[in-house]
Amino acid sequence: MAENGADRNGPVKGRTTIADSVVATIAGIAARETSGVYAMGGGMKRALGAVRDRVSSSSDPTRGVKVEVGEKQAAVDLDIVVEYGESISDVARQIRSNVARAIGQMTALEVVEVNIAVDDVHIEGEEDEDEEQSTSRVQ
Repeated sequence: MAENGADRNGPVKGRTTIADSVVATIAGIAARETSGVYAMGGGMKRALGAVRDRVSSSSDPTRGVKVEVGEKQAAVDLDIVVEYGESISDVARQIRSNVARAIGQMTALEVVEVNIAVDDVHIEGEEDEDEEQSTSRVQ
């Protein structure tokens, strides 16, 4: 077997395409792994997603993520909820770094921008009260 994608006739030619959904998944996972990020998605989408996650026991890694993917570059838009007390500018800077690194390593695409919209601040204990109220209404 030849190494580095070559056979006895030289390098094997071909084209690789990467779906937008693949880049969105990578971006969503990288953003969620960032310290200080509580959740992804804004307002109603996040609320509907949380209900869907409880019902299906899974989460959508692309919630709160929009991407544009070209042949060599990608741009990412993220909607996030930050933990109260975290420096939003520091969290945003770390998200940009994590997302660009993950996309670059996995796809070799150049990330030209990562836009971040902070939609809310999570206050510890807030979701616990909402969950108690919602679970007591439905048995």
